[in-house]
Amino acid sequence: MSKFRPCIDLHQGVVKQIVGGSLRDGDRGPVENFVSTRSPGWFARKFRDADLAGGHLIKLGPGNDPAAREALAAWPGGLQAGGGIHAANAAEWLEAGAAQVIVTSTLFDAAGRFLPEALAALVKAVGGARLVIDLSCRRTATGWTVAMNRWQDLTELEVTPATLDRLAPHCAEFLIHAADVEGLCRGIDADLVAMLGRWGKLPLTYAGGAASMDDVRLVESAGQSRVDITVGSALDLFGGTGITYAELVAWNRR
Repeated sequence: MSKFRPCIDLHQGVVKQIVGGSLRDGDRGPVENFVSTRSPGWFARKFRDADLAGGHLIKLGPGNDPAAREALAAWPGGLQAGGGIHAANAAEWLEAGAAQVIVTSTLFDAAGRFLPEALAALVKAVGGARLVIDLSCRRTATGWTVAMNRWQDLTELEVTPATLDRLAPHCAEFLIHAADVEGLCRGIDADLVAMLGRWGKLPLTYAGGAASMDDVRLVESAGQSRVDITVGSALDLFGGTGITYAELVAWNRR
């Protein structure tokens, strides 16, 4: 069965929900759906108390390390950590309490070319069992293309069964945000979910666009019960009105 995986997105040290792709370099700030007055540790304890393991904590840009450490300390081993992770600091975040580390941009050069040696260095540093590869992507003419640098830049890597097969021996899970619908609460990318579910050889978590429990159920059906889901801006815990936290906790306890 598909499960709900929680998330903690950190921007400038604060828990936020941001519209996908609106976080860019420069003076213009991102489009924010929600800015919490509660601490990252409060959210981590909330997820811990409901035993919602396997969620992800993402640092969106600089200035988030203390907040991330607070959340990880509140639930050691309960959250995956991503954002600025590379071979030289991955072990440090595991020591801080992350169950696994999540990586995207460090796997590519500035031009978006995939770097097998960077992946090999991460596996050497922490082991594939502690590694989650983030293949968050945008729709393109050829299907879906991995986007790096806070989803600003497209890479050369397509999200296909062949890509998943290529990377699967080097990691424990995949995390896939559909960046085009992330934060919009207008429905999921069911085609992407279906492709992931047909593959289904490792744990997969999809995020992006969920607006109601119907979308949660659609992820399970389209993904053949092989794809988990993250819910952000629609969730009442993050100021949303489409889905309640209690509903998702009950969903995981079926």
